[in-house]
Amino acid sequence: MKINLKRVTKETSIDVTLDLYGKGNYKIDTDIGFFNHMLGAFSKHSCIDLQIKAKGDLDVDFHHTVEDVGIVLGEAFKKALKNKTIARYGYAAIPMDEALVLSSVDICNRAFLNYDCRLFGNIGKFDSELIEEFFKAFVNNASIILHIKQLYGTNKHHIAEAIFKSFAYSTKMAIKPSSEVMSTKGTL
Repeated sequence: MKINLKRVTKETSIDVTLDLYGKGNYKIDTDIGFFNHMLGAFSKHSCIDLQIKAKGDLDVDFHHTVEDVGIVLGEAFKKALKNKTIARYGYAAIPMDEALVLSSVDICNRAFLNYDCRLFGNIGKFDSELIEEFFKAFVNNASIILHIKQLYGTNKHHIAEAIFKSFAYSTKMAIKPSSEVMSTKGTL
């Protein structure tokens, strides 16, 4: 089932369509090349079909666009999972050349992010601290627990790509359909 959500503010206009159980097809246009690349990697490796069209005040900086994409994508993710019985947990350690990143997801209707990555400065024109801002926005709006830990790595591009791919595989595992609610409470 496809979910489409839009958000329009004075700073951004975001349009997201996702299908959790797709084939990893994506069409992403945020006007931020590196961010497009990371979201494309997430879509491909999670097998979540994703369309994102974002316009923002890039003359100010990339922050508002990156954060608002995280907000809308998180909201769409939560809406797509409503009334679904899923595996709930997912984890992955993904290498990218010298970099290794571990992530763990709990889709539990609670929001928490533990982001432990040594990633500073720019990757091209993209400020690498915006990766954490994206995940904060996503986690808070998707109501999931997410831990991301950089174990190794020196190349910023490799670390960032390992982050998004690790998150993709963790998510793919966590959203796998289940025959029962994975909670002793009987509900998430």
